[in-house]
Amino acid sequence: MRAVVVREPGLARQVMRVETVPDPVPGRRDVIIKVESCGICFHDVVACNGTMKAGVEMPIIPGHEIAGRVVEIGADVGGMRVGDMVATTQRYHVCGGCRFCRTGREPLCDEGIFLGDVGLNGGYAQFVAVEADNVVPVPDGVPIESAAIASCAIGTMYHAIIEVGKVRPGERVLMTGAGGGLGMHGLQVARSTGAYVMAVTSSADKVAAIRDAGAHDVVVADRGDDFSEVVRELTSGEGVDVAIDNVGSPAFPATRRSIGKGGRWVLVGQLGGDFVPFNPAQLFLKGISLLSATSTTRDELRRCLDLLARGAVRGFLTETVPLEEVPRVHEALERGGVLGRAIVRP
Repeated sequence: MRAVVVREPGLARQVMRVETVPDPVPGRRDVIIKVESCGICFHDVVACNGTMKAGVEMPIIPGHEIAGRVVEIGADVGGMRVGDMVATTQRYHVCGGCRFCRTGREPLCDEGIFLGDVGLNGGYAQFVAVEADNVVPVPDGVPIESAAIASCAIGTMYHAIIEVGKVRPGERVLMTGAGGGLGMHGLQVARSTGAYVMAVTSSADKVAAIRDAGAHDVVVADRGDDFSEVVRELTSGEGVDVAIDNVGSPAFPATRRSIGKGGRWVLVGQLGGDFVPFNPAQLFLKGISLLSATSTTRDELRRCLDLLARGAVRGFLTETVPLEEVPRVHEALERGGVLGRAIVRP
């Protein structure tokens, strides 16, 4: 099969090559999926360029936002047929028996293997092997491109906003990195709760699309600039109830200053490798809860696919590219130049 292979970390155009590699062979619990669509995520960028080292074992075929058609089934797989259209969680494997898997928190499984981070098994390829426990049927009427990003771009935001942030109707929600793949879908999820949604973006040319995705207010600020004064003005000096932070360290001080008393701060994304010093009293004296969200459970993936099927959320997809164009998209993502999600069709 043809696939994008990265054999050592570095700049996208220097280390990403389209190669011919062996087709995956199913293990007893695997299904082989013909990849119809795979989202291109910032996680893939930092895995390939070397910023993220934990859990990454080169060489790799990147890509973890996958949807396609089942073409082969392992001997121990039941309840699935060749020809089924499916979407994956972000993982190839979870153990299914640890305390996290047993309590619906399988993204924390110690045995978890993230798709595209280990070996030649990721979504930037014509075929991929995934254990059946990490695969969900795609409902009728859901476009395959939207199904591909349901686990990550939509599901991670669903997890952060609904399960971790516990956003309630009428609360004020701040979304950093609002023009990216997480942000554009997070705005829709936050808006569906009945919250008042505020967006921060570094790209003035994304403002109209961000409003279309559900933002009531949009703040434009260069990466690293302090946007908190504008946020406080828009909230009559009180600050927001919940911050969904897709940017991390570049926005850390401004996000902290934007949160009001008793607020919840949910960390989701990190755009670089920088550490951030801060005084814990800046949080506990205001009763701010510092939380985090990672990945999506299989049950949450089902719920997100249902949201897509009902039209409550739509996939915000701006570009579909062949394998050869993936390095260009990675470079655009690093610059913050991709609105919503780009898709590769192997």
